[in-house]
Amino acid sequence: MEEIRVASLNCWGLKYISKNRSERIAAIASAFSRSDHDIIALQEVWVQADYNQIRDKVCHRLPHTKFFHSGALGAGLAVFTKWPVIATTTTPYSLNGEPTNVSGGDWFVGKAAGSVTILHPTLGEVQIFVTHLHATGGDDGPEYNRAHRLVNAWEFAKVTRQAAELGRYVIATGDFNSIPSSLAMNVICAHAGLSDSWTVSHSQIPPPTGMITPLDGVEKYGVTADSPLNSYRDSGPSGNTVVRMFQGKRLDYILFRQPSRILDKPDAFRLTCSDSKVIFTDPVPGNACSYSDHFGVEATLIIITPKTQEDVTSGNTTPKNTEAPWADTSEMTSGTISDILGALQTSYRISQDRSRRELAVFALGILLLLSLITGSAWVRLPWVNPIFVLFTIFIAWVTTTMLYEGFIFGNWERKALQSVVEELEIHKSMLSLDRS
Repeated sequence: MEEIRVASLNCWGLKYISKNRSERIAAIASAFSRSDHDIIALQEVWVQADYNQIRDKVCHRLPHTKFFHSGALGAGLAVFTKWPVIATTTTPYSLNGEPTNVSGGDWFVGKAAGSVTILHPTLGEVQIFVTHLHATGGDDGPEYNRAHRLVNAWEFAKVTRQAAELGRYVIATGDFNSIPSSLAMNVICAHAGLSDSWTVSHSQIPPPTGMITPLDGVEKYGVTADSPLNSYRDSGPSGNTVVRMFQGKRLDYILFRQPSRILDKPDAFRLTCSDSKVIFTDPVPGNACSYSDHFGVEATLIIITPKTQEDVTSGNTTPKNTEAPWADTSEMTSGTISDILGALQTSYRISQDRSRRELAVFALGILLLLSLITGSAWVRLPWVNPIFVLFTIFIAWVTTTMLYEGFIFGNWERKALQSVVEELEIHKSMLSLDRS
């Protein structure tokens, strides 16, 4: 059977911040140059020179590439493929954190859903997506802490579903910053009808019943982040329940689906997954560090021909691990939609309260600046003037930031939340009509 081998890796390529970046990027480029992947999707490639280095190493096998540009500092996304690219799109997410969260940095970069449409010799048009969802919020606590990620998930699910409705096969990859049981992954898989390659190829493995080894976490449960096997994991014990149970988290995925209405075409090819595994788990050769703070994931997708489908139906053959659903788009349940709406509406109210506080600080800052301007006329000591100037500059910066954060960003955030809430309410009403 014909295969498509796909790999995805978060490269952790932040300039000046990521440790051992140059050595790691060189090792990643070298490893991929020797691999037999047909499609490679990368995240957190923030430096153009790093992308160029990887591209030059893999171009002998994967000559068709796309580096996605978005936001002030780039999207950090790249795709390398064996087959010709006939179209590309970049869909920036409407919410990516707060501008005052400088350490997180998501607001300054262009978190987006990047895609390339390739012309496959057997399947025809295949749309490949790569993304990196908003990180802040973790996976514990109330869902409203992850409101921006839920917005990302909904927007990603919409574009992947639309690709299938155009009659294309879909492969979706990336760092989703979400564990498999999360609401965000529920939205993506249910609304877009995407199948998880790891779940399809490891459907017979039961959940752990006790303490497992870090190697079991990687090999059996697809752990790609926070693994004790990764040199960049914090050395202390984790307080996260998921990390303790699985020896890490599975945050990186390769998802896939068929075109819409494929059941109406009995002679159409089907796409499923025969194998999936975690990659880049060993240290960089000649170095004690890991390739990245995430492990990568790869999947072997197989193309089921109409003849093979007949054989499967008649019992003549049983292709390994072909449990992928071939139905058209599945749907979120009413309860899932209600959970999302509750999280977004709570986030909307929190945004309103935060804006009121920030605008109050802005008003106080204006009063303080007026007082400083007035008071400076009464200062007779020359050595005090530089202090006055520096303090005035600081207050002016805080005041301007609060105006932007409280008014411009606050309204921006609430408009985006309101837009998604309205879309979900309409979708929920439509589902109710269809089921009645």
